[in-house]
Amino acid sequence: MNRERKKERAEELLELKLKIPADLYRAYQRCSWIIIHETGRKQLDIMEEMVHDFLVKHEC
Repeated sequence: MNRERKKERAEELLELKLKIPADLYRAYQRCSWIIIHETGRKQLDIMEEMVHDFLVKHEC
């Protein structure tokens, strides 16, 4: 992805703040770190996938 497209995509992003227990937070951080380092994927891609999967699961 070129620099201009990355900047455009970053400008399109909105923040979603979640309140979860500390153990779930640590588990998510650990899991996403593993995915990032094993696959080379970006953290934002993993976050987007998590929200997408949630919405599909709940048919939203």
